Amino acid sequence: MEGVITCFHSKCVALPIRSLPLSRVSSLPRWRNTNLVSSSRSVLRRSLCVSASSSDTLVAGGSPKEDERQSKASSRKEGDDSEDLKFWMDKNGLPPCKVVLNERPAHDQKHKPIHYVAASEDLQKGDVAFSVPDSLVVTLERVLGNETIAELLTTNKLSELACLALYLMYEKKQGRKSVWYPYIRELDRQRGRGQLDAESPLLWSEAELDYLTGSPTKAEVLERAEGIKREYNELDTVWFMAGSLFQQYPFDIPTEAFSYEIFKQAFVAIQSCVVHLQNVGLARRFALVPLGPPLLAYCSNCKAMLTAVDGAVELVVDRPYKAGDPIVVWCGPQPNAKLLLNYGFVDEDNPYDRIIVEAALNTEDSQYQDKRMVAQRNGKLSQQIFQVRVGKEREAVQDMLPYLRLGYMSDPSEMQSVISSQGPVCPMSPCMERAVLDQLANYFMRRLAGYPTTPKEDAALLADPSLSPRKRVATRLVQLEKKILAACLTTTVDLLNQLPDTSISPCPAPYAPSLK
Repeated sequence: MEGVITCFHSKCVALPIRSLPLSRVSSLPRWRNTNLVSSSRSVLRRSLCVSASSSDTLVAGGSPKEDERQSKASSRKEGDDSEDLKFWMDKNGLPPCKVVLNERPAHDQKHKPIHYVAASEDLQKGDVAFSVPDSLVVTLERVLGNETIAELLTTNKLSELACLALYLMYEKKQGRKSVWYPYIRELDRQRGRGQLDAESPLLWSEAELDYLTGSPTKAEVLERAEGIKREYNELDTVWFMAGSLFQQYPFDIPTEAFSYEIFKQAFVAIQSCVVHLQNVGLARRFALVPLGPPLLAYCSNCKAMLTAVDGAVELVVDRPYKAGDPIVVWCGPQPNAKLLLNYGFVDEDNPYDRIIVEAALNTEDSQYQDKRMVAQRNGKLSQQIFQVRVGKEREAVQDMLPYLRLGYMSDPSEMQSVISSQGPVCPMSPCMERAVLDQLANYFMRRLAGYPTTPKEDAALLADPSLSPRKRVATRLVQLEKKILAACLTTTVDLLNQLPDTSISPCPAPYAPSLK
């Protein structure tokens, strides 16, 4: 029952988009713990801005004037222990644990310091750092009060993330009256920031997105934002279909209560902290765990994961810690582009980092069907995606070559020989091999030229301590992408230099495969 920080695909924002025909869902008040509800009815919200990139709060709601008034009221209560996340959890069933909440200053002094989970004592590998009871974990099963809710998530309109975001947005409107007020307050404090003090590019301005020029991540950000917009447009449908879920809230329907920008902020905040639990029911697989992300630091080469056990979600550490050390968890086998998109950080030591090379056979080729058959016989498609993993660039280039050689074939007799043989297409004539390698080298050079900065300029930017967090993580990402591309180019040039006669001109190829 192990869990990893879930990865969300650009196709549909985060998770398979599903709608919620929830006529059978039971009402929430029956499971509320009245001991968790504060007597105060003030709502914690900071002033709302039209731009998501400048908003101080992600799980947001209400008018700007109301938020300003309630933010001031919240500030007066800042020292109240009843609002502290750890204090609230201790008071409401958190067993004794071996962690504390520490803080470090934010890059922008106008923002509150960033909280993080640290060891409260020396820990050894295998120690249980904490165990959060299910009563303090937010899941769809908990929210909807129905263990069979997963069966209802079938009509492809709203994702689990959107449902969790909408629920906490309405809960936030209740202020201190909400059972989840201390947790929501902590999410607001974190503002969706990752451990490098940057938010997901989904919340960046257009000018800030230009930091990603040359990287495919820029297009992925825009595509995912469109997916969030589609989910926002489905919120009212869920409101009417899930009357038992929302009837307790004396507020307007979702798209009238919350603007798209506010919903996107909430969605991204939930995306940054949701945990994907393994080997549990569908209604529990996506969980919001206080003391979990984003308070836990991410580490790509860590193996510690949040795990569902009987009645709780616990963390067993995978390494020793000294008291005060930040606790780290594994974020799953995600490349840096996904880490930035989902969580707002980049890991320079990420062993799962990779780039994508898309190749496709030419459909206008009279031998296209034969080539397609040969490609499939060797485990490839007519439109093939090659994963180029960091440190494995030479292997990736070697994997691409047989596919490209196949596309370059034009002699029918050679094609018949390939069809009758087994295995990948071997090296061809010197001029054809030169043409294949030239195309590949030009492709890598073209991609590298698409970045506006050089590696030297990237290094200079990263050496500047005043560099903004968003530009820093973007620069790290493109720097690491360029290193992978440069390694691929070096491998390709080495292969070109190994040709028997480097003076041979490349053969013409009317139906060369495409690369993008």
